[in-house]
Amino acid sequence: MIEILTMSPTAGDGKYVGVPWDIEPSFKYNHQIAQMAEQTGFSALLLPVGAECLDASIVASSLIQSTKNLKFLVAARPGFISPTVFAKQFATLDYLSNGRAIINVVTGGSQADLERDGDSLSHHLRYKRTQEFVHILKRLFTEDVVNHQGEYYSIKNASLFPKPVQQPRPEIFMGGASEAGKQVAAKLADVYMLWGETLEDTKLRIEEMKHLAAKEGRTLKYSVSLQVITAETEEKAWEKAHNLISKVSESSLESKKKFRLKDESVGHKRLDKLMEEAKEKDFIIGPNLWAGLTQVLSGNSIALVGTPDQIADRVVEYVNLGFEKVLLRGFPHLEVIEAIGKEIIPKVKDRLKEKQSSSLVR
Repeated sequence: MIEILTMSPTAGDGKYVGVPWDIEPSFKYNHQIAQMAEQTGFSALLLPVGAECLDASIVASSLIQSTKNLKFLVAARPGFISPTVFAKQFATLDYLSNGRAIINVVTGGSQADLERDGDSLSHHLRYKRTQEFVHILKRLFTEDVVNHQGEYYSIKNASLFPKPVQQPRPEIFMGGASEAGKQVAAKLADVYMLWGETLEDTKLRIEEMKHLAAKEGRTLKYSVSLQVITAETEEKAWEKAHNLISKVSESSLESKKKFRLKDESVGHKRLDKLMEEAKEKDFIIGPNLWAGLTQVLSGNSIALVGTPDQIADRVVEYVNLGFEKVLLRGFPHLEVIEAIGKEIIPKVKDRLKEKQSSSLVR
């Protein structure tokens, strides 16, 4: 069965995008989001990493007692923390939450963001370090004593207490649109993460990753991430979409454009290309699919815009490409998570059950 995930806005939240946030990422707000996600059918909550975000591990640990079944997808960058320290933090979280922790290894980000935290490695070398980082994590989770001498880490007689509750080990999510990113994910990821793009482009990307994983003798799971803008009518949904970016100044848009020109991320460049190609069509790149948020957001910015029924139909189309996990979010997060959970997730599950039933009949 499909899993629907969401994200907690640990850098802040608001009704408008591209301007300073008006909702602080307080414990109370994260607590409300985690409880709403659990109550409305989400399986996991992504806690992102970045210089402007609250620490993912600490937020996750603060929400354990707010929830009973919700999992926490904890993001970590190998350039910010050693594999032994992260393994200890993560295994402790998994132990205290009774097996509700998952790992999202994030290799990159903006160069400025990375350098703020002292990570100045080049793109290619960052992925080499990630490969070593994940290799060590897996060994710490499954072996009694680990010795490792590599390019980036030297470990002698390391042992991990506690071991994760999940056996043989927790799932590891990884993304990366560059050649280096795809190769490392094919070798080491359990779940490969993609940002939403057009169905055609997404199909090509998932087929490419299946081929790369097969060459490594592996089979991956796949997740896709999309923004959601929904209302009772399609017209009102598009009004909400345009309202989200209505407070952005021309100077901010120009500043963001200059930033994108310097950005090394292959994934960001893919989204920018989609956005630019659809500029004359109000950034519409497919049925109920909008790249307007890409003007002001980095990363996961392609949005599904429409009624709950339309969005459910679009989500099912992505699932049919081979996605077992779909991450849905929006602004403001609490309001959108409630709408997705109550109005969209049930429709998605009903459509998938109908499809399964009809295939069994045939």
